Amino acid sequence: MTFIDRARAFIGLADPVPKWPPDRLSLALQGGGSFGAFTWGVLDRLLEEPAIGFDAISGASAGAVNAVVMAAGMVDGGPDEARARLTQFWRRMSRSAALLPKPAESPFGAGLELVIRSLSPYQFNPFNLNPLREALVASIDFERLRARSPIKLLLAATRVSDGRLRILTTPELTVEAVLASACLPLVHHTIEIDGEAYWDGGYAANPPLIPLIRASECDHALVVQVTPIKSARLPKTARDIAKRIEQIQFNATLNNELETLKFGKMIGATEKLRRLRIGRISVDEEFEGLADESAGNLDWDFLERLHASGRIAADLWLRQDMPQAPSVRRADNAAW
Repeated sequence: MTFIDRARAFIGLADPVPKWPPDRLSLALQGGGSFGAFTWGVLDRLLEEPAIGFDAISGASAGAVNAVVMAAGMVDGGPDEARARLTQFWRRMSRSAALLPKPAESPFGAGLELVIRSLSPYQFNPFNLNPLREALVASIDFERLRARSPIKLLLAATRVSDGRLRILTTPELTVEAVLASACLPLVHHTIEIDGEAYWDGGYAANPPLIPLIRASECDHALVVQVTPIKSARLPKTARDIAKRIEQIQFNATLNNELETLKFGKMIGATEKLRRLRIGRISVDEEFEGLADESAGNLDWDFLERLHASGRIAADLWLRQDMPQAPSVRRADNAAW
């Protein structure tokens, strides 16, 4: 920023304009099951930029998983190791899923899905088998991550007793913390932390954006949104209706937080908000027909397509002109 820009900002004639491309960035990573492979692609591209450092990352569900895997890689070897660790994690999840029957491929698979949907996870999975737990344990040294993470981490979990958001920060991170953030109650056993029961963080904040802004010390934040925003057709089957309701619910908290921050910026609530620029990368704008796909699809071909789309989207975001004011949109994937 030039001296004139600073002077104009000081007397209220213009918002301060932070450096672009950013040399430091905070990330808000949305949850969405296997759609989180799109976020993997975004992170993969951002980690290639040697000039960009990462201040804080918030996440819910798959976003929380991507955040801790990336941070663990940064601890153990920097950006290159973070990229490798993310690839290894998603490959491991895909291999685990390949052992399960697919409803579209056999009558047995379709029957299994019907049974699972009619039972609780305590009935169809009494031994609490969870491939995610195994993948996290194999990918992350949580003690080392708590002690050495160069990135502030904020994971969302939803307290079952009252529906309130709990933010689990770096010193609190364990495999249980990540599993709590990714605990879909119709699929997984409830996760207990400190005697409290928790479900997927996406129910309370998907991802937690305002807590991220409070924790962040840089001028740029990027939201990676993987839950489909739009649906091209009217859902009519019970399954499609339920899927669309979940998509709407999982985007509602993010939309509310974006509007709150936008209002705070417009009224000049704090100097920090006046400087802040929030970018948004949405999978909807890069991956056609995602609303009709299953967030439980871990086929490697599907994950690779999402990953490639995420890389392209991140590259476009890095090359765009920075928005100059909250009301100006310089690209479809810019928030404000």
